[in-house]
Amino acid sequence: MSTLSLAPPRPVQTTVFTVLFSISFCHLLNDMMQSLLPAIYPQLKADFHLSFAQVGLVTLAFQVTASLLQPAVGFFGDRRPMPFSLPAGMVFTLGGLLLLAFVRNYPSLLAAASLIGVGSSVFHPESSRVARMAAGGRHGLAQSLFQVGGNIGSALGPISAAVVVLTFGQRSIAWFSLMALAAIAVLYNVGRWYKNHGLAQLKHAAHHAAHPTLPAATVRRTMVILLLLIFSKYVYLASLQSYYTFYLIHHFQVSVREAQLLLFVLLAAVAVGTVAGGAIGDRFGRKQVIWFSILGVLPFTLALPYAGLVGTVALSVCIGLILSSAFSAIVVYGQELAPGKVGTIAGMFFGFAFGVAGIGAAALGKLADLTSIEFVFKLTAFLPAIGVLAAFLPNLKTHAHPIPDSPTSPVLIEEEG
Repeated sequence: MSTLSLAPPRPVQTTVFTVLFSISFCHLLNDMMQSLLPAIYPQLKADFHLSFAQVGLVTLAFQVTASLLQPAVGFFGDRRPMPFSLPAGMVFTLGGLLLLAFVRNYPSLLAAASLIGVGSSVFHPESSRVARMAAGGRHGLAQSLFQVGGNIGSALGPISAAVVVLTFGQRSIAWFSLMALAAIAVLYNVGRWYKNHGLAQLKHAAHHAAHPTLPAATVRRTMVILLLLIFSKYVYLASLQSYYTFYLIHHFQVSVREAQLLLFVLLAAVAVGTVAGGAIGDRFGRKQVIWFSILGVLPFTLALPYAGLVGTVALSVCIGLILSSAFSAIVVYGQELAPGKVGTIAGMFFGFAFGVAGIGAAALGKLADLTSIEFVFKLTAFLPAIGVLAAFLPNLKTHAHPIPDSPTSPVLIEEEG
C-alpha cells in the first residue's frame, strides 16, 4: 500500500522526498527573503544614518517576533494540527518584504523586520513537524534536508543583495515578493498532503508514542544543556551574520559588494555542513555530532580575529562547515527525548535560537559602538567553549528505521559511561 493512501493510518515506511524537497525549497525561499535584511545592513546604515546599536535593534525586532511566537505555534500545533498554517504564515513574510522595499523611516524598518519574523515563527515549527512526518524513520536526514534549504537561502541572500539591491536600489526588494507568492503556492500543496496523509501519521505517532526511560530530572537537565549549546552556537552565528561584512570592510578595507560575496562563501559552507550533520547523526549518533560541532569549532574561532584576509575566509569556511552540523542533531535529539512533542520541541529550539541571536546581535552591536568590531570578534570567539557541556548529554539509542508492517517508536536508553 502506498504511504500516501487515505486508508487506515499506517506508519511512513519510506522517506517521502517530494514533501521534504518541497518544504526545503520553501525554506530556501523563506530564508533567502529573510537574509536580504542583514545583507543590506551596510546600505541601510548609510541611508538612515544608523549606529551599530540601531542595526542590532533591527535584528532584535526580527528575532523577537520569531522567537516569542515559535514555541506557542509548536505547542498549539501538537494539540490542534494546522495543515494550512504554512501558506498563511508566508503571507506575513510577503507583507514584510513589500514594506521593506518602500520603507522611509526607522520605525517602519523595525515594523518590516517584525512582520518577516512573524512569518518565520509559523514556518519553522510547522515545517519541522512535516519533515518528521515524511522522514520514514530517517529523522536526522529529513531534518537536515529541511534545514539545508534555509541555509542555501541564507547564502543566496547576500548574493541577491549584491546583484539586485545594490544595482537597482531598495525598491527592487519588491521583486522578491514573487518568491513569497511561489512559496505560498507550494506550501498550499504541502498543506493538502499534511491534511490528507500527514495527520494519519500524527495520530499513529501519538498512539504508539514511546515514553522516555530517563528520569524526569535527567530530561530537564538535558534540555537545559541543549539550550545552552544553542545559545553558544547562535550568538556566535549572530556575530557573523550581522557584523561579518562590517568586520571585513573595516578590518581589510574591502568593498561592500566584496564583503557580501565573502558572506555568501561563509553561508554556503553553513549549508554544506547542515546536510552532513544530519546524515552523520543518523549513522554515528547525534551526541557525537553535537559534541564535535560545538566544541570542535573553538580553535578556528579563536584564530579568526588574528588572521589575514585569506586566512579569515578559510577559517570562516571551516567554522561554517563544523558549527552548522549541530542544529539538526540537536532538534532531533530533543524530539527523541520528548516523544509526542515534535512541534513544541521544534518551536522551543527554533524560537530560542532566534531569540538569543537577536538579543546577542543587539548587545554585540552596542558593544561594537563602545569598543570595536575587532573586539567583538575576539570576545565571541570563546563562546564555542560552552560545547564542553555536551559531555553531560545522556546517550540515546533509537530505532531509526522502522521495520515494515511492524511499527516501532523511539526507545530511549541511558547508557553508562
